[in-house]
Amino acid sequence: MRLVGPRSDDVSPARAVADRMAEAARGWLDLLDAEQRRIATGAVPAGDGSDAERLRWFYTPTDHGGLTVHQQRPAQQRAAMRLVASGLSTPAYVTVATVMGLENVLDQAEGFVARFDRERGRDPGLYYLRVFGEPGGAAPWGWRFGGHHVSLNNLVVGGEVVATTPCFLGADPATSSLLGGAALRPLAQVEDLARDLVRSLPPRLAARAVLLDRAPSDLVTANRTRIEPGDRVIPLTGIWRASFPDPQEQTRLQATSDAIDAATGYDDADHGVLAYTAVPRGLPAVELDTAQREMLRLVLGTYLGRVPDGVCPLDRYADDAALDALHFAWAGPTEPGAPHYYRVQGPRLLVEWDNTQRGANHAHSVWRDPSADFGMDVLAAHRAAHH
Repeated sequence: MRLVGPRSDDVSPARAVADRMAEAARGWLDLLDAEQRRIATGAVPAGDGSDAERLRWFYTPTDHGGLTVHQQRPAQQRAAMRLVASGLSTPAYVTVATVMGLENVLDQAEGFVARFDRERGRDPGLYYLRVFGEPGGAAPWGWRFGGHHVSLNNLVVGGEVVATTPCFLGADPATSSLLGGAALRPLAQVEDLARDLVRSLPPRLAARAVLLDRAPSDLVTANRTRIEPGDRVIPLTGIWRASFPDPQEQTRLQATSDAIDAATGYDDADHGVLAYTAVPRGLPAVELDTAQREMLRLVLGTYLGRVPDGVCPLDRYADDAALDALHFAWAGPTEPGAPHYYRVQGPRLLVEWDNTQRGANHAHSVWRDPSADFGMDVLAAHRAAHH
């Protein structure tokens, strides 16, 4: 999804965002020593075999690739977070910072035990940043930030931000208790707005929107580099960079993965119903009434509004024709607290949500461009024009 807007005074909004990203990226890299820079940098984005690492992304607590928070001094950490903030709206930056902090909450909930073959399994210092190519240079460049429940991927070509997907945010716990009876829910509106929409549907429309009465265990498209028709849920063990060297730890992960899958009660036919298809499943937005259409736009805003205004494509869905091309699908019960899943799909758009694990207190959400994640379409055009 090319995110280039109209030019104003010879500087497009996408160029202004790219300039801020480049300044922040250079500022961070300039603070690193030689060994840190080796870990923190990757190949120039090219859309070919040399680009394989940039196209890998994760949302599990695995090695995401890059320089971790732990490997940086405080001033370097500050510069790193400045780069992260340059690719996010302020609400999204607050959400990312909160999700990172939830690692401490999850650590307590699990009893402060060592997990995942490392000293601390739930660790707010294990978020990874890597810059690909030379920031601000003539060649394409990009950056990736990720760790448990965060994955941000940005590409700049021709001095403009051309891709911001995949863009993933999760939360575990999805709901935590605060003093005074309040609740911390970083992704509350991502969940609640979609539930409001499905519950507003009359029975004849709800029957078409709700594909199954049980939810899958995870996002259907998972962390695949490319989405293809027929894609189904990937077991937890498949969403890691590699197997653990410790066979006992790998066995524990496999057991957890098997239990998560078994809890859904899905069989092969159920997975087939929820599989990704090129022709969207679910209810066409054209059949929604005026209030429901606004609900759908609000849902989209919780995904597309994660990036700065200069590259946010939400305005295109103010056009009724663009909204009409979308489909909304749900799986699972619609009452609060029950495991559930939904997706919105249309031309060059897919958003997915699930909150199914830990008794529906473990949420995942992702925004993707099925045909051009990582800016592969723009890189192909760039390569054809310059090589």
